[in-house]
Amino acid sequence: MVTQSDNDVRGTFYIVATPIGNLDDFTDRAKRVLQEVDFIAAEDTRHSKRLMNHFGIDTKLFALHDHNERDKASYIASLLNDGKNVALISDAGTPLISDPGYHVVNFLRQEGHKVVPVPGPSALITALCASGLPTDRFSFVGFLPAKSKSRRDEMSSWVPSLGTVVFYESTHRILDCLADLEAVWGESVQVALAREITKTFETFLNGSVAEIQRILTEDSNQTRGEFVMMVSLPAAEEDNSEALKILKILLKELPVKQAAALAAEITGEKKNALYKQALAMNEE
Repeated sequence: MVTQSDNDVRGTFYIVATPIGNLDDFTDRAKRVLQEVDFIAAEDTRHSKRLMNHFGIDTKLFALHDHNERDKASYIASLLNDGKNVALISDAGTPLISDPGYHVVNFLRQEGHKVVPVPGPSALITALCASGLPTDRFSFVGFLPAKSKSRRDEMSSWVPSLGTVVFYESTHRILDCLADLEAVWGESVQVALAREITKTFETFLNGSVAEIQRILTEDSNQTRGEFVMMVSLPAAEEDNSEALKILKILLKELPVKQAAALAAEITGEKKNALYKQALAMNEE
């Protein structure tokens, strides 16, 4: 393991959170760091330039995004080796949270460079704390797949032990995503939907997935913007039915999907429900 010593003359790499909407959320420390570093690595330099101009920050920007971050890791390391300080920002919020930067930070850590977080806004935490859903345990799954089948497969893999499931969704997929959620977990599963957080039209909607669908269908304005969706999975019920007894036996010899399918065929129970039970048993 490589570590950085106190007298190391190399520069520092800062991970700086920027506002997700309301510019008043930009911390004084974040602005100071961006003014004082030698370079800023930005997900989209054109987007970030507008933010920099607003705050009078004229530090040189260069692009760091999904398609070039592996190559940029060595370049950033060379800057740090020359004693330069570099900051990383994303288009909004905290870098690396469903944004580029993991490969760079991982590489720099392995090389012993100093990496310093400058905390601030994050859509994930901001939405969750005001959602009204359980926050003692939650799982963040980023963006779900674009295709409906893959999205349903992902949803089917969720188990109650994940706690509240949090993910980001786009305006053009929000209704399809809600329909998939209802198909997999039923119309009564509880959802909190946060839209345009910290912006002028910030909205929180709470209710069953069926209720949220109805609201968005009746008011198209509610389908616009950027979304954080939070799902409270129903607790697994204790069940001593014959189907679960058979499922437990089959799981000793078969993979989860096969065991659930065979148990459904034998008992007439729904395969999807047994699949979720099988995942929960494996988790236990």
